[in-house]
Amino acid sequence: MTPIEKVEGRAIPFGLKNVDTDVIIPAHWLKTTTRDGMGKGAFETLRADPDNLFDSPQFKGAPILIAGDNFGCGSSREHAAWALGDLGIRVVIAPSYSDIFSGNAVKNGILPVVLPQAAIDRLMEVAQTDPVHVDLDTQTVTTPFQDRFAFEIDPFRKMCLLGGLDEISLTEKSAAAIGAYEQTLDADRPWLRPTATRT
Repeated sequence: MTPIEKVEGRAIPFGLKNVDTDVIIPAHWLKTTTRDGMGKGAFETLRADPDNLFDSPQFKGAPILIAGDNFGCGSSREHAAWALGDLGIRVVIAPSYSDIFSGNAVKNGILPVVLPQAAIDRLMEVAQTDPVHVDLDTQTVTTPFQDRFAFEIDPFRKMCLLGGLDEISLTEKSAAAIGAYEQTLDADRPWLRPTATRT
């Protein structure tokens, strides 16, 4: 997973409320087991409109998405986070999220920033013409116009995102402790060893 510390660039002024995971990635994309290419299916229904924000020259490839309240509601599909990541989104800024989507986002290297609606409204305005800067280390979102919005994040989630750590990476960091525990367990309780290795 790629670490996140600072993300700066154009932000897609999406702003819709109650966008569920079926809008983010339609159900027929759930047959795939790889993240590669999922960005093609992201917001597929909305992108059928040739004037959509996601494919416009102004916002195509933008690393930040500004969304409305209750983003990522609906089913718990992790494919929604896969699709956003493959689309190039590193940060989503919204007033609130579905808990499951928020967790899936972090586990897939996407920072879900929670800001009040007034800040969202201001960022939507700025995003029409100028870039937005997100700093996870200082937990701030800023604009070229001296706007500065502070956000909260769970310390464990922050550590994972800054370090680029998913659940597998976290487990691998404890490899020595896990190995030591298994050796102790093997010595203290030999009857737990597989039959083929008993002496």
